[in-house]
Amino acid sequence: MIRAIRGATTVSNNDEREIVDETKRLLIEMIRQNDVNAEDVVSVLISMTDDLNATFPAKALRHLDGWTYVPVMCMREINVPHALPKCIRVMMTVHTKRAQQDIHHVYLRDAIQLRPECE
Repeated sequence: MIRAIRGATTVSNNDEREIVDETKRLLIEMIRQNDVNAEDVVSVLISMTDDLNATFPAKALRHLDGWTYVPVMCMREINVPHALPKCIRVMMTVHTKRAQQDIHHVYLRDAIQLRPECE
């Protein structure tokens, strides 16, 4: 079965190190909570809001052992008025035996307000 795992986080600054570190933290938590193996990943899409452009957040994925061959793409989030600023969102598509209700979506930092039921 193919399922998507959602995640989001925020950063305080448009800073390369902070963007990579926080994206890595989010990815690790998504992987941990859903017991994901790199071999089971179809692809990973990562978006950032317009106020972030210091680096590609996909660099974080390349820092994970065994994730070298996982396809990843970065993109811009739609610029909606009053949207959560400095936000990084991830959509990880995986092969899994988990039922849809057993997928753990991960929201960190200020992104918790996007999905308060995921706290």
